[in-house]
Amino acid sequence: MSPTGTVRELIAAPHPDVAPLPPAAHPAPDVRVLRGVPYGEVEGSRPLELDLWLPAAENGPAPLVLFVHGGAWRRGRRDDMGLRTRQWAPGPLQRIAAAGFAVACADYRLSGEARFPAPLDDLRTALRWLALRAAELGVDTSRTVLWGESAGGHLASLLALDPAVPAAGAVIWYAPSDLTVPRGPFDPHSATTPEALLLGAAPASVPERARAASPVAQAHRDAPPFLLVHGEQDTMVPAAHSEALAARLRDVGARVELRTVPGADHGWYGASDAVVEEVFVSSLRFARGLVT
Repeated sequence: MSPTGTVRELIAAPHPDVAPLPPAAHPAPDVRVLRGVPYGEVEGSRPLELDLWLPAAENGPAPLVLFVHGGAWRRGRRDDMGLRTRQWAPGPLQRIAAAGFAVACADYRLSGEARFPAPLDDLRTALRWLALRAAELGVDTSRTVLWGESAGGHLASLLALDPAVPAAGAVIWYAPSDLTVPRGPFDPHSATTPEALLLGAAPASVPERARAASPVAQAHRDAPPFLLVHGEQDTMVPAAHSEALAARLRDVGARVELRTVPGADHGWYGASDAVVEEVFVSSLRFARGLVT
């Protein structure tokens, strides 16, 4: 045997673009899931992975939901849709897949690992990987809905507003939209807020970077349709964030629906089970309407 290349090259794991997919689990007859699928490599960083929930029925390529988790850009799990859905059985991602979507929930680098725009770059890499292997996965990435909660909703908003991303629309739950002005507990002059840790400095000291990270500043008339849902009593990310983004999208002529939820704090804390269920069902209905 006379191998070509160095030993380092030979022992390296296959690149995600060509690596075999893991075997699928079948948590329910109508859904299969592939967990821990590598989608990208970043020099000096951990592998980037995603879970992929797929409808079991083969009715042609499935539309895609890219779900982006929250956690103040500092923490979080890729399969966590927030406080009030953690005990659901079946869980929310399984329910979206059972409705006919492929659902990719992707890791991204957190603010302790890399500063903005690193997490956004990672999610773009995930979309590139999904498009590259779409035929193998049975996914139609031309019908992609971006769905995120909290910090993940912020990143999903920025992705949806990127003209280079072929998004059919966005479902955004209680997300920051403006990193340049004070709202609620956020002070743009502080270097210790989650926003500052994301940017690598107090937002007021890096105004161009803060503006680039603010969905309100990226809105344009060709943006895909947005659904913004926010608790009226949100003490962490005031509902004014979603109200400001909705107003800006309307100003530029884009389609947007804004819903505020009475009595709900961040993560739907304080809302009844029935209200949380209805928010989820109506969000899923909005997503389905974008791709059918």
